[in-house]
Amino acid sequence: MKERYSRQILFRPIGSEGQRNLSEAVVTIIGCGALGSAIAETLVRAGVGEIHLVDRDYVETSNLQRQQLFTEQDAAQMLPKVTAAEKRLKAIREDVRLYTYLDSLDTGLAQELAGKSTLLMDATDNFETRLLINDAARKAEI
Repeated sequence: MKERYSRQILFRPIGSEGQRNLSEAVVTIIGCGALGSAIAETLVRAGVGEIHLVDRDYVETSNLQRQQLFTEQDAAQMLPKVTAAEKRLKAIREDVRLYTYLDSLDTGLAQELAGKSTLLMDATDNFETRLLINDAARKAEI
């Protein structure tokens, strides 16, 4: 495992302690579109220990040119984005603890996830949802 992250560990601003912090981090990503899928893949590859994905949408052919986690098969099967993302992310790193929520973010879910997360990542295109994320993050002091 140390070999996998050797370049990050050698990078002085991260080092062994930073890599350990990444492995213990719990990140929630709200939105699995272009931005959310890029964030999720990067965090999985970086060694973040636990990731929660929230999205209510399904993979469509029009997503494929900009949403890197999804395939033509995902679109043909009309898979939920969180399901398709989970499949791809587990193929990249099978030991990541990954939880998915095929749902719209509401106040209750936002507060629940903020309560167990180190970081909330807003990858939405919806101003109302961004306000929910901000409120939950401030309440949880993250």
